[in-house]
Amino acid sequence: MGTSSCRACAVDAQGKIRAWQAAPLAPARSKEGGSYYHADDLLSAQQQVIDFVIREVGVQNVSALAVSSQRSTVVLWDKRTGQVLAPVLTWEDGRAALQSARAPLSQTEIHQITGLYNTPYFSAPKIAWCIEQLPDVKNALKNGTLCAGPIASFLIFHWTKGAVFAVDNTLAQRTLLFDIHRGQWSEKLCNAFGVPPEILPALQTSVADYGTYNYNGKEIPIRVCAADQQAAACALAEGQTRINYGTGAFVLRHTGNLLRVCDGLLTSPAVSRPHHSKEFLLEGPITSAGSAFMWLAKHKGILIDMPKLDELCQASTQPVQFLPAIGGLGAPYWNFTVSPQAEGVNAQTSPADWAAGLVRAIAFLVADIAAYLRAENLPLTREVFVSGGLSNCRYLVQFQADILQKELTLQTEAEATLLGLARLAWGDFSGEQATQIRPQISADEAARLHRAWQVFVQRSLENLPPR
Repeated sequence: MGTSSCRACAVDAQGKIRAWQAAPLAPARSKEGGSYYHADDLLSAQQQVIDFVIREVGVQNVSALAVSSQRSTVVLWDKRTGQVLAPVLTWEDGRAALQSARAPLSQTEIHQITGLYNTPYFSAPKIAWCIEQLPDVKNALKNGTLCAGPIASFLIFHWTKGAVFAVDNTLAQRTLLFDIHRGQWSEKLCNAFGVPPEILPALQTSVADYGTYNYNGKEIPIRVCAADQQAAACALAEGQTRINYGTGAFVLRHTGNLLRVCDGLLTSPAVSRPHHSKEFLLEGPITSAGSAFMWLAKHKGILIDMPKLDELCQASTQPVQFLPAIGGLGAPYWNFTVSPQAEGVNAQTSPADWAAGLVRAIAFLVADIAAYLRAENLPLTREVFVSGGLSNCRYLVQFQADILQKELTLQTEAEATLLGLARLAWGDFSGEQATQIRPQISADEAARLHRAWQVFVQRSLENLPPR
């Protein structure tokens, strides 16, 4: 499950998608910074897409289920009744700013323990906010029946009728309560945020026994629980990188067994398997990629026909210089006060120029993360894979290769998270199709374009007038 939809697919042993279904699930939003789902809608939508896919391929052909979800959305429910006790707060919900700010630990200490930074977008402040604000949550905590966990844990609990309340490290980390060094819940962080560890799921590897899903009397084993981005990156080897373009975008650099903490990036556990050593990723999140097109429609009245995005970008003659700081900027800037900025807009600016400007901005933000990695002596020397829904836009992938001056491997199937989950359940696939995208501009031209972008970003951060 992602931010804006529930999806399910059936993948065979060769990595081919045999059935696919999605249901939109946009979060409700409030003026106070709220972003949330209604639990009944979430459960119904996910149930529908899974059951549709099982019917399509035949239940007798389904060997296992793998479950993934967006990482920081949190569900609170009663373990006796299964009843959800609070709105399902998405990662975008910022109402727990007070609970985040008053945690008596510095950003440096939290970053060292968790690999993350203390913001209201992660789960711990949200859980604290619900405990303080919602009587049903308070009562369940008092009665010892409160459960809190990511969507994947809630779905598994529901589907196993309460038999399994568990989570893997990739999702546990996003609660902001997980010690990535020790691989367990942190007593210090639980105390800092006022979240009792007993309300949290049991910890397991990503590939493990997560109970069974009952479909018309047949028990289908649930073999995988993992975060969406780590599932997408599950096939990476040490030194390889994946750029995944979705609602947001993510640069994921595999560091093998090395747990490297860098100020400008997040450090995340990679997916885990029984009897395997721990592995890690350096992660550069970009807060807005696909979601910025919705911002353009709402705030600028510019409606982009997404199936024609590539064609539209190709038609641009003067791309807008656009900073898609929807909710601020993620890595490597970590500035949540800056707002969207644009330069080069005039009476002749067309929707094509806005579309190309936004697509280029996503590529530039990825290039900023790559530059930070290079400064940390982690240049992109090995393979770089690109995936996600926006990777269907050839203009984006080509411009990304141009700016990075790096050959990119574009996988034919853009649904990297779904294929990653299937790979975890099945093992590696053979014969996956990919296309190599090579730079088509010179290194000097790439450097000139990137310098102009960085000057524009600096002006935006300093709120300086355009030159």
